[in-house]
Order: sequence, then C-alpha cells, then structure tokens
Amino acid sequence: MPGSKRNFLLVVVHISAVLAGPPCLAGEPAPSGMNGPATPSGLEGIWDPAKYISLDEIRPGTKAYCLTEYGVAGIERFELEVIDVVLNMEPGKDAIMVRGLDERFVHTGPVSGCSGSPVYIDGRLAGALAFTWPYAKEPLYGATPIAEMLMVGRGRQADSRRTDAAQAALALDFTAPIDLAEVDSQLRSAMPRTSRGLGGANYLPCPLITTGLPVAVSEQLRAVVEPFGFMVVAGGGSGNIEGDGSLELVPGASLAVPMVSGDITMCVYGTVTEVVDGKVYGFGHSLLGYGRVDLPMAAAKVHTVVSSIASSFKLASVGQTVGALQIDEAAGIVGQIGATAKTIPLTIRVDRFNDTEHRLYNCRLAHNRQLTPLYLRATVAAAALRLGDFPPDHTLEYRVAIGVGQGEQVAFENISTGLGLNEMIIETISSVALLMNNPYERIDIESLDFDIRILPRNIISHIWSAELSDSKVKAGQSVDIAVVVESVLAGRKQYRHNLEIPRDLAPGDYELTVCGSRDYERFLAKAVPYRFVAQSVPQLIDALNSSLQIDRGRLYLLLTLPSGGVTVEKAELPDLPATKALILRDTKRTLRILPYSHWIEQSLETGTVVIDKKTLRIQVEE
Repeated sequence: MPGSKRNFLLVVVHISAVLAGPPCLAGEPAPSGMNGPATPSGLEGIWDPAKYISLDEIRPGTKAYCLTEYGVAGIERFELEVIDVVLNMEPGKDAIMVRGLDERFVHTGPVSGCSGSPVYIDGRLAGALAFTWPYAKEPLYGATPIAEMLMVGRGRQADSRRTDAAQAALALDFTAPIDLAEVDSQLRSAMPRTSRGLGGANYLPCPLITTGLPVAVSEQLRAVVEPFGFMVVAGGGSGNIEGDGSLELVPGASLAVPMVSGDITMCVYGTVTEVVDGKVYGFGHSLLGYGRVDLPMAAAKVHTVVSSIASSFKLASVGQTVGALQIDEAAGIVGQIGATAKTIPLTIRVDRFNDTEHRLYNCRLAHNRQLTPLYLRATVAAAALRLGDFPPDHTLEYRVAIGVGQGEQVAFENISTGLGLNEMIIETISSVALLMNNPYERIDIESLDFDIRILPRNIISHIWSAELSDSKVKAGQSVDIAVVVESVLAGRKQYRHNLEIPRDLAPGDYELTVCGSRDYERFLAKAVPYRFVAQSVPQLIDALNSSLQIDRGRLYLLLTLPSGGVTVEKAELPDLPATKALILRDTKRTLRILPYSHWIEQSLETGTVVIDKKTLRIQVEE
C-alpha cells in the first residue's frame, strides 16, 4: 500500500476513535446517549425508555397508532403515519405531526373529544392527539409529546391554601359599596380566556355534554364557554350507563370533568393518555390553564361519534366520579384516582304556573372561584326554564340561601316582575362571586338552596298621586299621607299612612320621598354607603344580607332630617355634639369620618313593584 494512502487511513481511524470516545469495559454502563437518547430533563426517575419514545427517535414515515373510543366497541386501535416532528412550534412546545389512515378518521375528520388519545410508535408511548388545522382536507393531527405531558405539575407550585386567602381570583372592587349589578357586569367581562391556537392550528375542542338544558340556556352557555375551547352539545347524563362501575380510566378511555352533576349535568370530555400509579394524564392541552385546580374526575362511555362538517364530536355519558383533577397546564391535565374534589350541594325547587307538579332538582356543583358562578347561572336557568321561557307578564317569588360554613349564611327572599330571572340571578351569582373571591380569607360555599315560584302576571306599578293632608305642621303633630298606586292589570289602589313629626324637629322645610325599592336602595347607598362596604368576611356577609333584604313589594316613605353626629368607619355616632364631631372630622385623621344622616323611614306592603317616586314638601312651623 503506498505510504500516503496508508497514512490517510490511519488519520481517519484516529479521528473516529477520538470522536467515539474511550471504549466501555464489559459490565460497565454506557455513558448517557450511547445506547439511546438521554432522559428528558426533569423526568429523572419517571422516564422509562422501554415505555416512552423521545422525539429524537421518531422518523418521518414511521407507522404509528392511537387508542381512543369511537362508539360502543370501546377503546379501539386506529392506524397513523408519522409526518414529522416540529420543534418549537411555540416557545417550549414541540409537536409530532401524524396522519390518520383509518377510514373512520377520514370520514369524520378531527373529532372533539379525541384530545388526549395516546399515540404509540414502535409500541412505545409518544404523545397525545391535541390539535389540528381548520378546514384541513385530510385527517392531519398534531400530538403533544409525552415528555411535555409528564412534566405537568412537576414545576414549582405555590400552596393554593396559602394563596387563596391572600388574593382574589377576580379583580372585584371591595373598597366601594356593594353594587351587585356591577359585579355581574364585571363577571361577564372579566371571565378569563385561554388561547386555543398553536402556530396556526387549533386545539381539538372539548365537548361540554349537557342534560336538562333548554335550548335557550344552551345558547347562552355556548356564548360564554366557546372562547374556552368548549363545544356545547346535548348528551347523556350520569346514572344512565349500564354497568358503569366497569368503566376504567386507562389509556384511550373517555375522561370526564363533571362541572355539574345530578338531575342537571354539564361535563367536559376528553381522553386519557397515560396512568402512572393512580395519576391520570389526559387531553394533551389545557382544560382552562388554571394551574392548580380541584375538580371532580369521572370515567365516561362514548356512545358514538357524530360526524359533522362543522365539527365532529363524541357523544358520551358520564359514569361514576373516581377521583379529582388537580393540575391544569398547557401540556395537559393531571388527576388522581381516589382523591375527592370539593363540590357544592345545590337544591332547586320550582313551582311553575304551567306545570302539573312541583319540581325538585338535586345537583352538585364544581367548587371553583371562577367557574362556580358561571355554571350556577346555567343550572338555575335550566331548572326554571324547563317548560319554556316566561310569558311577557310574569312574576317570580323566590327564596335563596347560601351557606358559608360555621352556621353562617347569606339568605334573602324577594319578588321580581317582567325581568325574567335577571334580578334573582344577579343577586345570587354576584353574592357567590364576592364570597369566593374576597381578599380577606378563603370561604368555601357549603350549600346553595333555591325556592322559586313563577306566576303568569305582571305586578309593576307606578305612583299615580301622593298628597299630604296639610303641608304645614308643627313639631309633634301628625300629617296624613295618601298615595294612589296604579297597576296596568290591577288598576288603582289607595294607601294611607299617618306620619308623626318629631317633637324636637327645628322649624324649616323638609323633603318627604314616596318611592319604590329601587329609589329606596339608591337613597341608602347615598345616605349610609358604609353599610355596604366590607373590610372583613363578617362585614361582607352583613353587607350582603343588608343589601339583599330590600323588599321590592313595599312602598317606602322617607322624611329627610338635618344631619348630625358622625360615622367613624362603620360606627354610627348620631347624637355626638357638634363640637366633638368637628374635632373628629379633622382632615388629618386617617379614619374615614362622614356626617351621620338622619331620616324617618316607614314602609307599606303593596304586593306590587313600584318603579318611580314622588317628592313632597313639608314645612314645619314654630
């Protein structure tokens, strides 16, 4: 062999030896990466290369398959083909692109409810179906790598028990007097939204299967939850699956998160990806992206796949609750079999004019600061509207009790007319939201109880006239007030009342207001705003009870008197001498000092909802 050629070969051999590193002795473990890919960072002690396949082992064109439910046959195998691996499709998120080969995949297209269906390559778990492209002409899916899913919940997590009392989940204003209508408006506008996109693709929607929801309520719910990536469809409720005790949470099985269970149900569905020591991984994307959660987790049964041009979906029924969903992050959800999530017992009794019986609904509601008000709204509406919407002329009589533990409750009863469920819903939903999202301490709602009576009549009325027997009186005398209230359906009715003028009232002109509950509430908000401000949980409960006790079925008579004394924060000092009151009202003081408002208040039961007011003048003579 010529010398130059021999020297060239020696150099090549030497370089190869250097690149390869020192040889391993018999019986010694190979260095990491020599006999396969290294364990993904953060998964030491969990990653099993015989069970899981990493991204750098996956090649285009490789055959694969997924496990999922498409109907009564249960979990089935569906053949796939690997297109490629896409790195950093979003920051820190990789994806495995696969094409469905099964005829059913081609026929249905992407299916809502397939989220989490495990994908296997060479018999090892690679990831979970998670997203697709809108209007794709072939069954092309993106799968979340299993390594990303196994990392869910392994980051540094704050102890939710410590943080719940320190900060509110919703940015509600607790410095101003309680305005329940404004709280409801904030709830509607501030509901968190989750991104459902991934590099131009969309995550597979999760079906929100409902039972007991009238069409109108479903449409309202759809408008709220679609931005979360949920698809509202009518389906089967709990308790109607034969042998549901045999349902197991195993890879490919249907996984349900019951937001409402019982006589009315609302459950989100996806698929189980992996189960490790009772820990269930699923969905391949977030449910809501809330981090730590405490929601019920149940097994479910798929009846069939409904093929649709708009969006195919799995039609399923929820089975027994078997655990609790605990982590909800971008790459998936994690629950624990055998754990118990807190739920709220919800009882709704409905006595409706066009029903032959009184209805009783027993449900359990997921306990979550953001979600509970949302699903409570839909559940109450579903019960009340079971037999259709209300006629134009209608009245609600209702009682509501919100149990907040340790024997405390927010309880109220009232009437509403011509406004559907709005007033009752706003009062209840806003109260629950304030209680669950207060910044002072954690409140766990213990129970919710509704008693609703729906009548086919309108009881709105206005003040036709209001007159005084004498507009000029002396202190200590009485004046008669005659008020005529007119209702479109009931006609006019007169109410009389005798008002005694205080003996020590100074001469002068005074204003007497005759009004309904709405103007009475405005009067209180202006005269004693501190009664509706809460700086602690006990104050919040008191403020809610005060606000909710204003009876709409009464006529209010309010004689405004000169202010005197002061209020210090919430302490009322009505008889404080003027000189001492002046000292307390020094602007340098940090406590909130306000003049104390004096007035004489009386009310009359009318059985109607008065919607306006009249103002009369009384002159007190010497």
